[in-house]
Order: sequence, then structure tokens, then C-alpha cells
Amino acid sequence: MRIWFLILLACAVAQAQNTSPAKSQNSDRNSSSNQASSDQGSPRTPNLAPPRSDGVNVNSMPSDPGESSSKSDPVDLSPPADDAKTHPQSSDILTDEGTSGDVAEFHPWDPHKAAKDVEVGDFYFKRKNYRAAEDRYREALLYKDKDAIATYRLAVCLEKMDRPDEALAEYESYLKILPNGPESAEVKKAIERLKSPTANAKEAK
Repeated sequence: MRIWFLILLACAVAQAQNTSPAKSQNSDRNSSSNQASSDQGSPRTPNLAPPRSDGVNVNSMPSDPGESSSKSDPVDLSPPADDAKTHPQSSDILTDEGTSGDVAEFHPWDPHKAAKDVEVGDFYFKRKNYRAAEDRYREALLYKDKDAIATYRLAVCLEKMDRPDEALAEYESYLKILPNGPESAEVKKAIERLKSPTANAKEAK
């Protein structure tokens, strides 16, 4: 009796071992098919994350700076053909007194600064500091070219310092700027005085 019981038990165990792998395989197949159907049914979400910059290998990048794209299409910087005719004074530059021909200092157009320089120049002129007054008048002409007041005051200042040739040139410049200006009568008298034989004889001594 015990022998039959052991035989039946062994058969049951053997049958259980044979059927369990099939069930596991079937369950795996069912799970994989379910996963595939779920993948096919729902669309994949795209990866919208930006690329990481720390993934770039700097050593693999070229070290030369390369060429500018503007070289293929250069810009023509030459002036127009009629520029010298239509703008004859476009190449003129303002230089400070005492500078060499190679070094030039540019001054912007600033009439307010020029007026202030004339005011300070008059202050020095009244105290007979003609050298300081001359510097201020000349600086005023740098900030405002062909300023009639600064030109006239500079001419008077130069005459005070016994520099008749320079004073005469400034007086004549004033008449070119304002032929009928408020100081034109005094300027004409000064020109006649500086051109007189007496003034020439004094300059020769």
C-alpha cells in the first residue's frame, strides 16, 4: 500500500514539474504581448531636453580662429569720385599748437565750450596775462572754427604781445568771417596801423 502511495506521489510531482515551465512560458508570452500592445497603443513622448554642453570635448575642436565671412564680400571704403570736389575741406584736421605733423588731436564742435574759453581768455586779458589769454582764444577756435569774437580777441592779444604779423593775419581773418561785423571798423584801423611804414620800421628794429 505504501508502495502505491509513493508511486502516485512521484507521478504527481513529475507532472507538476512538467507543466510549471509551460505555464511560466505562457505567462511570459502573455506579459510580452501585453507590453507590445501597450507600446503600440500609446505614442512615445519625444525627448525635449536641451543638449548638455558638458558633453562637448574641447580638445577635439580646432584651435585656429578661422576666417571671417566678410572676406568673401569685402566692403568698399573708398570715398565717392566727387568727394574732393563737393567737400573740399573734409580732410582738414584741427591740431594743437606745438604738436608735430604726425600727431593730431581732434576736437568736437562745441560752441558752448568755445564761449567759455573766450570768457576765461577775457579774464586773463584784463589782467594783462596775454599769454594765458592767447591760449584760451586759440582753444576756443579749436572748438568753434571761424568764431569771429575769438578771432578778434586773439588778434588784439597778439598785437599787445608785439607780434604784428600774426595779429594782422587774425584781423584779416575776422573780416573774412564778418566783413561788416561790429568790430569791423576797429579791425580795418588796426590793419592800416600794422601795414603802415611806421609799424614796419618798428618791426625792422
